[in-house]
Amino acid sequence: MAASRLIILGVAVAAAGGAGYVAKNMMVPPPPEVIVEDKGPAIDLTDVLVLSADVPMGAALESALEWQAWPADGLNENFITRNGEPEALDKFKGSIARVAMYSGEPLRKSKLVGEGQSFMSSILPTGRRAVATQIAADTSAGGFILPNDYVDVIMTRRSDTATATGGFVTETILENIRVLAIDQAIQEDEEGRRVKVGQTATLELTPQQAEIITVAQQMADRLTLALRAVVDAQEEVTKEADYLVSGNGRRGTIRMIRAGAVTEEGARK
Repeated sequence: MAASRLIILGVAVAAAGGAGYVAKNMMVPPPPEVIVEDKGPAIDLTDVLVLSADVPMGAALESALEWQAWPADGLNENFITRNGEPEALDKFKGSIARVAMYSGEPLRKSKLVGEGQSFMSSILPTGRRAVATQIAADTSAGGFILPNDYVDVIMTRRSDTATATGGFVTETILENIRVLAIDQAIQEDEEGRRVKVGQTATLELTPQQAEIITVAQQMADRLTLALRAVVDAQEEVTKEADYLVSGNGRRGTIRMIRAGAVTEEGARK
């Protein structure tokens, strides 16, 4: 009798456990449905020659070049690609930067000094001339004028009517002139110091402005460079000392410089 009761009890316990297991599985939610999205075609990539470091104006590219994968549909026709020029990495490492370039920027041939060109001639805009003039700390804003700053050129000379006590005339002969270089430097130093005392400033001028400053250098007791604010660099130039070279519209004249004074005489036929 005891054995049969134990058997019945065991069967009841097993049935209860099975019922509980079934009930538990019925309460578990089904796994979420996996949806496979269509990602579309893979992006077509092309290797483009880019700058791996900043390169200042006038510096050689050297090791600052690397190939970088770019989406093929985002390429510019001026980019240098591995498919088009596979030897470009070695070809351009000795090239000189015509303008400042920055890390991550695709290399463009238009930003490099052309083969056979000097650096200064390559950075001059069309129709412009580079003219050097002597400067000193006391005539160049205390040495704070740097390449790519804009200046006015002021001429100081003795007055034609100076008395025994002496007298001077001061005149701004050129306005809003870009400084190309101070001595041999064409940019700030690598540490960003904003002071450089040089002896020669190279200015970017039109052909007529080049003539004006050439005459002024012969007439003047002193030429001074006055630094302009950055916001004024876009101002339109309204005047310059063109009387020094234009002859005031008269033909057949010879300009004479005597003791710092400019006179005109009729040309002999």
